[in-house]
Amino acid sequence: MSKAILTDITKCIGCLECVVACKDVNKLDRDAPRSWHKDDGLSARNWTSIIEKPDSHYIRKQCRHCLEPACVSACPVGALYKTKEGPIAYDPGKCFGCRYCMVACPYGIPRYDWDKPAAYVQKCNMCIDRIKAGKQPACTEVCPTKATIFGERDELLKEAHRRIKENPGKYINKVYGEFEVGGTSVLYISDIDLGFLTYPLTPGTKALPKTTSTAMESVPFVFVGMGAVMGSLHWIIKRRMKLQGQSQEHSKENEE
Repeated sequence: MSKAILTDITKCIGCLECVVACKDVNKLDRDAPRSWHKDDGLSARNWTSIIEKPDSHYIRKQCRHCLEPACVSACPVGALYKTKEGPIAYDPGKCFGCRYCMVACPYGIPRYDWDKPAAYVQKCNMCIDRIKAGKQPACTEVCPTKATIFGERDELLKEAHRRIKENPGKYINKVYGEFEVGGTSVLYISDIDLGFLTYPLTPGTKALPKTTSTAMESVPFVFVGMGAVMGSLHWIIKRRMKLQGQSQEHSKENEE
């Protein structure tokens, strides 16, 4: 069974409680606007956002937690990994900032943290630690209108289809995330088309890891080459520092 989130666009009032709760639980600093940020509210310090659309529609954006995640497939060091509970989590201790995941993600979700000395990629992890502790994600817990709810993916799909069936004409007859790129763990139902959420492309139903595996086969060879280069640079720098230190010591001895 895979944990998931269902967001009903017709219930969202744009209160931003989910955004505040996410920042609070994950201890995310205040965001610093950058000219290169995509116009969707997401950044290394904002893991979920609310996009306002015409006619008072508010759409929450976050990582989709794909069932077969391309970001995990593309990561050469396993910094991004799929948990047994379903969400895609991140180990910063393994990440070295290659940003392959940012290229691989069909939704354009992972963001680079330019403000850290060691720049890492950041994104929603669906509060995986809370889930493991038997709790729900902070965003779904605080939603005052239950526009976004948490549960098992199979059950949320049933609930989504039930609402669509029982309210003909209210919703578009589609559960966004049910089949896209092999299916996602963040689902949407809506009365307006949500095609704009699939940045920058419109993904099909085929899971993407199969399309990234061929390119990633060359990564180990790249690492060997880069390892040799970095090793050589490290030796040269250490050697230069050692010689400089010896030179300084020799100069002091001559002065004395």
